[in-house]
Amino acid sequence: MRHVIIGAGPAGLRAAETLRGEDKVASITLVSGEPGEPYARMAIPYILNRRIDEHGAHQRTSSGHLEALNVRYLNNKAIKVHASPTGGSVDLDDGSRLDYDRLLVATGSSPTLPPIAGTDLAGVVTCWTLEDARVIADKLKPGVRVVMVGAGFVAGVCMKSLVESGVKLSVIAGRAGQILRSMMTPIGSRMLQRWLESKGVNVITKGRIERIESGPRLVMDNQTLDADLIILATGVRSNISFLDGTGAEIDQGIVIDDRMRTTVPCIYAAGDVAQGRDFSTGEWVVHALQPTATEHGRIAAINMAGRDVPYRGSLSMNVLDTVGLISYTFGLWQGHEGGDVSEITDEDRNLYTRLCFDGDVLIGAIIIGHPGYVGAIRGLIQTRRSLGTWKNELLKNPHRIADAFVSLNES
Repeated sequence: MRHVIIGAGPAGLRAAETLRGEDKVASITLVSGEPGEPYARMAIPYILNRRIDEHGAHQRTSSGHLEALNVRYLNNKAIKVHASPTGGSVDLDDGSRLDYDRLLVATGSSPTLPPIAGTDLAGVVTCWTLEDARVIADKLKPGVRVVMVGAGFVAGVCMKSLVESGVKLSVIAGRAGQILRSMMTPIGSRMLQRWLESKGVNVITKGRIERIESGPRLVMDNQTLDADLIILATGVRSNISFLDGTGAEIDQGIVIDDRMRTTVPCIYAAGDVAQGRDFSTGEWVVHALQPTATEHGRIAAINMAGRDVPYRGSLSMNVLDTVGLISYTFGLWQGHEGGDVSEITDEDRNLYTRLCFDGDVLIGAIIIGHPGYVGAIRGLIQTRRSLGTWKNELLKNPHRIADAFVSLNES
């Protein structure tokens, strides 16, 4: 059996390892679109603040890890996939071709650029790859003026390293005027914004970006910001263009079933590129989360090797360190139509708890500043445990969530 895996992020690497565990003799080729060893994108902030070097970002630090597994590793980009019901081939950017019986697409995402002029100018970068990290780290010195366009999760991940380096940081929240809008209620966003401002970050929530000029300089309709570095963190898109013509169905990402198969029987997909099952809703969505990607890769590999193992779905969970203030979002944190919500806020101490219910089942939560609650909340959501009388207690005081978890597991 010939297995080809395109993409060497968490999904692709875990798939290669799992495949070798399932089949000791199969041919396994792992293709990375970037140079060097497979690395963890989530390690980039630690490279920016020089807490680790590039070797420390490697997903597996032991020398010869893939060679020991007899996995062929190539640093090439996939240009075109050819497919039939029983197999196909992949054209690579060096003109070579890989034949496969089973193909896993785990190519993740690439940054999207805002639709404005000047994104290609010197001093304008994204914050997504090791090469981006090298460019940014070289600029980070006390007093350097950095403008970050975008205030979502990708921006949030990088902010701490930027602030700790002593730069003068401005963050453009965009038209919504709310930072971290995709993972936070307005209450939580305002709390995190106040926290950032207390750390010297200039958070800009009003105004429209018109263009970027040489300098670089960010021109808005209400002000102009001179900078030494402009970082674009305005979202990502799935890397899927090489699948054109294969018959694989594309929606938000690559459509898969609960065995991680696409609509082409010999092609599987995993990670940020795949539209997998959401644990909370049963719907098929893209979860750009490293734990999800890793589990996607494992389940895909097991099924590629011939076993029949369904994927029960991924729990949407984000953990973010916003310059020292930790926030967590779980599941359906927006709440459920007709469901109850319990919230408690302590702005002076930067504490916020929001619990969302469907009947007497906990389905979602947001936590700011309470790391001790994380295990209890995740456990109750993933087990869909009936809270019984504990629901009324939590509506009155959501801080008792750990007590509820312990009591329910003792009963």
